[in-house]
Amino acid sequence: MTGDVMDKVRLRPPRNRVEGRAIGWWSAQAAVFALPLPLTFGILWASIPPTRELFMWFTLGSLVPGLLYLAVMPLWRYRVHRWEVTGDAVYTASGWLWQQWRVVPLSRVQSVDTLRGPLQQLFGLSGITVTTASSSAVSIKGLDAKVGDELVAYLAGRTQAVPGDAS
Repeated sequence: MTGDVMDKVRLRPPRNRVEGRAIGWWSAQAAVFALPLPLTFGILWASIPPTRELFMWFTLGSLVPGLLYLAVMPLWRYRVHRWEVTGDAVYTASGWLWQQWRVVPLSRVQSVDTLRGPLQQLFGLSGITVTTASSSAVSIKGLDAKVGDELVAYLAGRTQAVPGDAS
């Protein structure tokens, strides 16, 4: 990259938050992950009288961390996840325990993809993945579905117009 482009493209916090409904989406994902084990132990606790004390402890031992995960993770991720697209680059910040900031110059973008899983569709959300010439990818998850579609269209058109080593 030339010095002029390097001056424009710097690692910095992105400006835009993801959609607020992403908290509900992440909570639903967390519930699918965290609740089956305590529910199973709870059913065993209720249905096998001789082992009630043992399964009570198993239920509590798996429920407490699961509820903690459900309470903390979605809000923390919402606080961290950010995105921004400028005329020169795509900026992202993601994660919750392991946080990652990334910047991808538009001259390196090779493809832009949309992802909408069943839970994302239920919450009216989508995610996009920006793949670069070095085959690394940057994802923005938790976008409003309409914003995601507009962003993909913008990036597809913009990357065609930006000369660079990805073209």
